[in-house]
Amino acid sequence: MKPVYILGLSAYYHDSAACLVRDGEIVAAGQEERFTRKKGDASFPAHAVAFCLKQAGISAADLDAVAFYDKPLLKFERILETYMGIAPAGIRQYLMAGPLWIKEKLFMEKDIRAELGGYEGPVLYAEHHESHAASAFLPSPFEEAAVLTIDGVGEWATASIGHGKGNDLELVRELAWPDSLGLLYSAFTYYTGFKVNSGEYKVMGLAPYGQPTFVDKIYTHVMELREDGSFRLDQKYFDYLGGLTMTSPAFHDLFGGPPREPESKLTQREMDLARSVQVVCEEVMLRMARTAHTMTGSDNLCLAGGVALNCVGNGRLLREGPFKHLWIQPASGDAGGALGAALLAWHRHRGQPRVVTPGKDRMRGSYLGPSYTADETETFLKSVNAPYERLSRDAMTEKVAGILANEKIIGWMNGAMEFGPRSLGARSILGDPRSPKMQAQMNLKIKFRESFRPFAPSVLRERVADYFELDTDSPYMLLVAPVKKSRQIAMTHEAQKLWGIDQLNVVRSDMPAITHIDYSARVQTVTADTNPAYHALLSAFERKTGCAVLVNTSFNVRGEPIVMSPADAYRCFMRTHIDFLVIGEFLLDKTQQPPVPDDESWKTEFQLD
Repeated sequence: MKPVYILGLSAYYHDSAACLVRDGEIVAAGQEERFTRKKGDASFPAHAVAFCLKQAGISAADLDAVAFYDKPLLKFERILETYMGIAPAGIRQYLMAGPLWIKEKLFMEKDIRAELGGYEGPVLYAEHHESHAASAFLPSPFEEAAVLTIDGVGEWATASIGHGKGNDLELVRELAWPDSLGLLYSAFTYYTGFKVNSGEYKVMGLAPYGQPTFVDKIYTHVMELREDGSFRLDQKYFDYLGGLTMTSPAFHDLFGGPPREPESKLTQREMDLARSVQVVCEEVMLRMARTAHTMTGSDNLCLAGGVALNCVGNGRLLREGPFKHLWIQPASGDAGGALGAALLAWHRHRGQPRVVTPGKDRMRGSYLGPSYTADETETFLKSVNAPYERLSRDAMTEKVAGILANEKIIGWMNGAMEFGPRSLGARSILGDPRSPKMQAQMNLKIKFRESFRPFAPSVLRERVADYFELDTDSPYMLLVAPVKKSRQIAMTHEAQKLWGIDQLNVVRSDMPAITHIDYSARVQTVTADTNPAYHALLSAFERKTGCAVLVNTSFNVRGEPIVMSPADAYRCFMRTHIDFLVIGEFLLDKTQQPPVPDDESWKTEFQLD
């Protein structure tokens, strides 16, 4: 029987992506930014589509359906009604967005067909939060589950509660625009001087340095929070309805001054603001989860939407929430909407049953992106005259484990690229978690980012309970858990007097490079069935050192997407203080590499195809 191919798309807002499903199985998925090297690329995902089709060996003419992750007409209705409701205040934003919608986004189907070379089959549209919910439930290991989606905004909804059974998924409650937990968090992201839609991670990482001194102000003035997790935001404190910024003068007056200038020195105020909005975010997530449990009666919860990337909140849901089991879509943001739309088309539009393997999801470890053969890698390395050593997997594993044990930093590119914002051992920068200097060295000399930001640990799944207060799978680095008490180091009396960023260099465990100042860590568990090469490396590192944990951060520098190709990896390697680079079976030593050319020739020489 001829296989059925469905292409899922998300585009035109941020983080455009494509996903291809064959007979209900995920064949490939990719984010456009990884191909174009434009962080958060919102354009039509032409490169990601081409990759997905190539991976399956088909053309667009072979597609049985194309599924888009939201409904443009409904979104335009919300935008138009918002502008009309606040007129004339929203005229500036309307003059910017209106012509773009009328010219391009309302005629999206025509553009989709044109981009796909004249594709003539059906184009299907799911609602935004349906796509998120489908991405959470349909690939999950649960036959039945409650579903919670929380983000900035889709068409009208900003959060939803759903219930999935078999191949059926129903949204049973929604929170509507303009009341949005995602936008509340983004408002504080903007106010503390970070970039909206990418700086939210920074706010979460900064929060433990502060005190929740502004929580009462948020609840008293900004937000009316109800017991069921729904809430109302007082819009006088915000400017996202009709202005060009997130916060209003009233917000600035309430919290003691104008927004922090980006890149300026962080003060205790920003730390306290970050802690306060994080506390509020976690409380809303817990209340929404309790409501979802009451409405569905399920023991299982699936999460998606941008707020589901708040791994601190997820950790509290696991520890304190009413659910026994939790599964989070690794591409919880808009990129994952492409995957959800494709699966929704297969199960709902085509009416196909859903096969569930208890304890195992359908994401293939989220290793759904491009991979490169040894011949492709070697051809590139020779083209730039890069000296390298070619090793068998066993020899590579042992040698790299020894290099890491010697406190060197490794750029690690192995197998298919991850789908989603986390590096999971396919495109990672690795280090020794036992090193007290590793966090600062990686932040300042390699990532070129703020020194306060913590790094995550990868740990052998079979050993996770020996290192963290966690005894469950966390394959996608989306759960924060405390470091095991027996591994924590109590703060001295002098250290307890430190405040704010001064707490950064206090050693808190026998794994200081991955232990945040509140004794927590964002954990990734690694298994041999999803990533055998990475599991083998962790095992070898444990044999050499007695430690089954590595520092794992994304293989990129600040402001750039995660590397995808050998050219991307080599460029990042040569521009940073990474000591060694692994690309599959090739090992490169920084000290043996030729000098870096000037910037312009570098860009020309290594441009992507």
